[in-house]
Amino acid sequence: MKRRQFNKALAVAGALAAVNPFAIVRAQAQKLKVGVILPRSGYLGFIGQSCQKGADLAPGVIKELLGVELELMNADFESNVDTARTRAERLIQEGAHVLVGPFDSGAASAIAQVAEQRGIPFVINIAAAPQITEQGYKFVFRNFQTAGDIVRNGLDLIGELFQATSTVPRTAVFMHVNDTFGQAMAKGINAVLPRRTQLPFKIVDQIGYDPAAKDLSVEVSKAKATNADFLLLVCRLNDAIILRREMVKQRWQPMGIVSPGSPGMYEEQYFKTLGKLSEYSISNVPWYNPKSNMTKRVEAAFKKANPKDNLVFHGLNVGFTFEAILIAADAFKRAKSTDPKALAEAIRQTNITEKMSLGGPIKFNDKGQVEGIGSACVQNLNLLPTVVLPQEAATAKPVFPVPGYKKT
Repeated sequence: MKRRQFNKALAVAGALAAVNPFAIVRAQAQKLKVGVILPRSGYLGFIGQSCQKGADLAPGVIKELLGVELELMNADFESNVDTARTRAERLIQEGAHVLVGPFDSGAASAIAQVAEQRGIPFVINIAAAPQITEQGYKFVFRNFQTAGDIVRNGLDLIGELFQATSTVPRTAVFMHVNDTFGQAMAKGINAVLPRRTQLPFKIVDQIGYDPAAKDLSVEVSKAKATNADFLLLVCRLNDAIILRREMVKQRWQPMGIVSPGSPGMYEEQYFKTLGKLSEYSISNVPWYNPKSNMTKRVEAAFKKANPKDNLVFHGLNVGFTFEAILIAADAFKRAKSTDPKALAEAIRQTNITEKMSLGGPIKFNDKGQVEGIGSACVQNLNLLPTVVLPQEAATAKPVFPVPGYKKT
């Protein structure tokens, strides 16, 4: 550019700024930079990689839907809460307009503190600890059930499971990971279960364990000794695999393994590692609606990007990660700005009716929490996670107790 051209351009820019000082900033805000923080390594690595698949396909699908340009800034927090905090700081320093992630409740709590301090919107894809949206934060939003919601929906589905299979288990042993999520779930179950008088069982023992444990022989032996009718389990992925193998090793076969709401047993790696031993495990979890138009769009993009993969193994992770980025993009389109306060205000006004997940539209309450997200009873049948309840969403009937079960 010659000096005369430069001076002319500068004069035009100055005139534009005099009329509207935000015009230049908004003119430049043609792309939303989304900092995606996930545990792509460490003990949560397989799940983090699954969530990343949903993030990776989001820019293409969302550009077609909304005409919005997105730039993903990906960060791996290595399944470590302290690392999640530093990754969030770095992404903000590098220019991220909004943060998305992180699957883990402990990491979500750490990132939420950073986002609130720096005044950058943070949209949580998956994390259930209730306290995250109970701090009065103005820049933190969660499109996922709280542990209390998961517990209530999960226990109700257990009642439906027993009714559908005409079974009346009287006792359960409750095993759970002792991280932030697991402790929140345990607190919820201990509070809600006594009020679910229609459920026929009582918990005879409660056993917590480290989700990064390499050996659960002692915990499984203790659980087996209770002679409980079934195992009530809140797990992650790696520990679920270790626990299931140890159950076989110790020849412990209760009526079944039922999660009132946790990841692990519907993940692809659970099936790949365990084979037939993965069969009949049950997870009552927030799930995606395979019949929605949005799911069909995402599924087409997923197949194109992952031709050898099946969305059913990643539906929850892909769906909620995609929706978190969709929320940010939708707000950006309406705000017409990357200003963090404008983005946060636009997110608060979100009303997305066309989505992947079960339940009502995506709307945030005063705490930044979405309400009305639905759950499904997902059972592993024929080496696939399969919806068996509620009946209107089911593609198969539940099997309980597991074949070969004999009361000792």
